[in-house]
Amino acid sequence: MSLYGVMRTGVSGMNAQSNKLSTVSDNIANVNTVGYKRASTEFSSLILKSGSGNYDSGAVETNVRYAITDPGNLQFTTSTTDLAVQGNGFFVVQDANGNNFLTRAGSFVPDSTGNLVNTAGFQLMGYNIQNGAAPNVAANGFGGLQVINVNQMALQASPSTKATVAANLDPSAANVASPALAAGPGNYTSKTSMVTYDNIGNAVTLDVYAAKTGANTWDIEVYNGAGLLTGGPSATTAFSFDVTAAGKGALAAASPKTLSFNVPGGSAFTMDLSAMTQVASSFDFKATVDGNAPSAVEKVNIDSKGVVTAVLKNGTELPSFQVALATVPSPDHLTPEVGNVYSPNLDSGNVQVGLAGQGGLGTIQSGALEDSNVDLASELTDMISAQRGFTANSKSFQTGADLLDVVVNLKR
Repeated sequence: MSLYGVMRTGVSGMNAQSNKLSTVSDNIANVNTVGYKRASTEFSSLILKSGSGNYDSGAVETNVRYAITDPGNLQFTTSTTDLAVQGNGFFVVQDANGNNFLTRAGSFVPDSTGNLVNTAGFQLMGYNIQNGAAPNVAANGFGGLQVINVNQMALQASPSTKATVAANLDPSAANVASPALAAGPGNYTSKTSMVTYDNIGNAVTLDVYAAKTGANTWDIEVYNGAGLLTGGPSATTAFSFDVTAAGKGALAAASPKTLSFNVPGGSAFTMDLSAMTQVASSFDFKATVDGNAPSAVEKVNIDSKGVVTAVLKNGTELPSFQVALATVPSPDHLTPEVGNVYSPNLDSGNVQVGLAGQGGLGTIQSGALEDSNVDLASELTDMISAQRGFTANSKSFQTGADLLDVVVNLKR
C-alpha cells in the first residue's frame, strides 16, 4: 500500500464530505424558498485493483441528486395569483431573453406592464383563450404559449352575438288584433327588454315584444329603443307551441327555435328561444347575453384547470388565458438553473406540455404556494455527520503524512 495513496484517499474523503456540507448549507439557506427542492449528496466507491498481497486504496465519488418529485407543503395566501401545483407538473416560465424553463415556484404578481412574474423575475406562460378560443397546445414543445398579461384583459369591448333565453308565454292571454306586430310594436301581449353591446362597447337596449295571434301561436319581434325594428317582420317570427301530452307546452317541432337580427352599430345577433314554453303560468323572460362594455380589471381569478378569468369592475367575467403545465419522463434528472427553475436534458427526457388535470398532470391551487421540501432537522443532522466524516478523513491524511515523515527520517 502506498502512503501517497492513503493521503490521496483521505483528500478524496474530505472533498466528498465538503460536497455534502455544500448541499446541506444550500438546503438550509433555502429552507423558506418557495418551490425549492432539496439537494443531497450520495457517495459511491472507487476501488483500485490490487494484488493478493497489497492493497491500493481508492477514493470516493460524489453524486448530487435533487428531490424534485418530492412535494412540499402548501401554505395558503390571500393573493389569487399565488399558484401551486397539486400533483405532477411544473409551471412553464420565460426569462427576459425568451428562454423557457420549468418551475414549482408560483408566487406570481403583475409587473409594471401587467405580466405575471414570480420573485425570480420569470414570466408565467399560458394559452390565449380570449373570445372563446380553444388552447393551441403543442404537446411536445412550447409552441403556442404566450406570457400571461392581466392588462390585456382590461378595457376590451366585445359585441353581443348571442342570447340564451328561458321564457314562458301566458296561454290565457287574449289574442291581439291583426296585423299585430307587423304594423309596429303598438299591438302586443307582453313586453320586456334586454341590454346588448355594439362593436365599441356601447350598451344597446333592445325591446322584445310578444303578441298572441291565435291559439298556441305567437309573433315575437325585437326593436331598439328608438322604436326601429332591428330584424323585420317575416314568417320566421311566428312561433307555435305543442300543448299535447307529448309536447307539454314546448315549442312545436315545426316552429322556429331562434330569432336573428343585427344589433344597431354591432354584430349579427341570434336569440336562442329553444327553451321557450307556453304553460299555465304568467309571462316570464330571462336572457343570458354575451358581450361586454369596456371596463378595468378589478381582480383576477384562476381555477383548478388554470383558466385565468378577469373580473371587470362592471361585474363581467372574461376567461382570457389558461395556464400551461409541463412535465418530463424523469423530473429528478432536470438541470437546476439560477432562479429556482429547471431545464430539460438528455437524462430527464423531452418536455411534454399540457393543461392542468389532463394527461397525468396535477391541478392548480390558486391562493397557495408550495413550501420548500427541506427538513431542517434532517439537514442539521447531516451537517454533524458530514463534519465528523471530514474530521475522520483528515485524521487518515494526517496519519499517512506522519508515516511518510517516519520513512523520510529513516536515513538519519
